[in-house]
Amino acid sequence: MLIKLFGAAVQGIDATIVTIEVNSSRGIKFFLVGLPDSAVKESHERIVAALQVNGYKFPTCQIVINMAPADIRKEGSSYDLPLALGILGVTGAVATDKFDRYLIIGELSLDGSLQPIKGALPIAICARQQGFEGFILPKQNAREAAVVNNLNVYGVENITEVIDFFNGKRELEPTVVNTREEFYRSQSNFPFDFADVKGQENVKRALEVAAAGGHNLIMVGAPGSGKSMMAKCLPSILPPLSLAESLETTKIHSVAGKLGKDSSLIAVRPFRSPHHTISQVAMVGGGTNPQPGEISLAHNGVLFLDELPEFNRSVLEVLRQPLEDRRITISRAKYTLDYPASFTLIASMNPCPCGYYNHPTRHCVCTPGQVQKYLNRISGPLLDRIDIQVEIVPVPFEKLAEREKGESSAAIRERVIRARQIQAKRFADLPGIHCNAQMTSRLLHQYAQPDTHGMNLLRTAMERFNLSARAYDRILKVSRTIADLDGSEAILPRHLAEAISYRNLDRENWAG
Repeated sequence: MLIKLFGAAVQGIDATIVTIEVNSSRGIKFFLVGLPDSAVKESHERIVAALQVNGYKFPTCQIVINMAPADIRKEGSSYDLPLALGILGVTGAVATDKFDRYLIIGELSLDGSLQPIKGALPIAICARQQGFEGFILPKQNAREAAVVNNLNVYGVENITEVIDFFNGKRELEPTVVNTREEFYRSQSNFPFDFADVKGQENVKRALEVAAAGGHNLIMVGAPGSGKSMMAKCLPSILPPLSLAESLETTKIHSVAGKLGKDSSLIAVRPFRSPHHTISQVAMVGGGTNPQPGEISLAHNGVLFLDELPEFNRSVLEVLRQPLEDRRITISRAKYTLDYPASFTLIASMNPCPCGYYNHPTRHCVCTPGQVQKYLNRISGPLLDRIDIQVEIVPVPFEKLAEREKGESSAAIRERVIRARQIQAKRFADLPGIHCNAQMTSRLLHQYAQPDTHGMNLLRTAMERFNLSARAYDRILKVSRTIADLDGSEAILPRHLAEAISYRNLDRENWAG
C-alpha cells in the first residue's frame, strides 16, 4: 500500500513542499530515505514511543518512507507528525482520503504531545501558494501561521487530535487572528523614549537625521555619557513598519526560532545589540544548520554595535558588503542562501583606550599614538559607510538634576515620517531605493546639488578641516536629509553646515 502526505522544508527564509511517500510491504525493516539528517532519522524512536503511549501499534511489516525532492536536505524534528500519520495510514489506523488537502508539520514528544517548530510563517505562506486547504501544526505556532489569510490554520496539542480529525471523530477549530488590528495596536509600544534623555540635544538631532534618511551613525564619547541609552531610543523615532516589511521581518525571526510563544506579526522595528565577542557566522548567518545572522535579524531595524573597536576586525570587515548591497549571500559547498539585511548601523565607541580624551573635566592618560592606534582599529572602508559621526560629552549635573522632560519620541517621529514621505515620493520610480542614504552618485547630482554659495562653503570646510574625499558624498546625502526635515526643496548653506559638523572622525587633527 502506498500513500502520500505533505510537509515542508525551510531554505533561507522561504519554504519548499516536501512530499512524504509511505509504502508498506512484506518484511520487518524500516527505511527512511530522501536525504534526512540525524534529527529526522531519530524520529523513528519518538514515533514508536508516541504511538504506544496513545494506544496505537507500530506496524510489524516493512515500511519504506521517501521524502521528495531527495536533493533537498531535510533537517530538524518537525517531520515527526506527518511521518507518524503516514505510518498509521498504511496500516489503516487513519483514514487517508483527506491527506492531500492539508500540510502537516510538528515535532512529537514521547507522550504524543507536539512541540513548537521553527519557520511556521514561511511554511504557511508556501501552503497558501500551493493551494492547500489547511495547515496542521503545533498550537504554540498557530497564531504565527494564522497571519496568512485564505488558509485554515489548525493548532493541535496532541497526535490523537489529528488522528481523530482525519478519522472524522473530531472537528478542529481554525485559529483566527485579526492581523491588521493587532499590528496597528502594537506599533507604538516602545520601552525607551527620548523624553527621558537629559541634555544631549545635538546627539538627539543627529539621531533624528539618521532616522529620517536611513543613515548609519557612530557616537564617540566618554563612558557614561549616554551612548547606549540614546541608541536604544532610536527605534521609537523610526517610521512604523509597513505590513509588507513586518511580514518579511517576521519570516526571518520565525526561521531563526526567535518568535515567542503565541506571537504573531512583529509590529515594531527590531533592535539587535550583539556582544563584541560575536563570531563572523553569528553576525552574517550560515553555519552547519544555516540560520540568519544578526544583520538579518536587524533587517528593517537597527543593528547597534556597542564598543565598536572591541569587535574582532574580521567581524567588522564582513559588514562592508551587506551595508552596500543590503543583502547577504552565504555560499558553502552544500548550499547557497540569500538573506535580506537592510538595517541602520548605529555604533558607539570611546575616544581612546582610557575613555577620557577630549573630556571636559577628567584628564586623559593616553599618548597621541595610543589614541590614533585605538581609532585605527576601525578600517577606513567601514568608516566610509558611516554617514554621521558625532561626538558626545557627558551631561553636566545641572542638566541631570532638571525635572523638566525633553522632547518626546512621538514628536520627533512625526518629523521623521514627514521627511520619509518626501523621500518615498522622490524615489517612487526607482526600485530598491527608499531613502537618501541609498542614493547613488548619479542621484546625488540630480537631487543633492547645492548652489554656488553652498559649494563655496563645502570647499572651505574640506580645506580647513582636511576632510577626505570620501566625506564629500556623505555630506551631500546628509544635507539632503536635513533639507527634507526642514521641508526645503533646495539644499541651503545652513543644511550643509550642519552636515559638515557630523564628520568629526574625518578631521585629520581630531586625535591630536
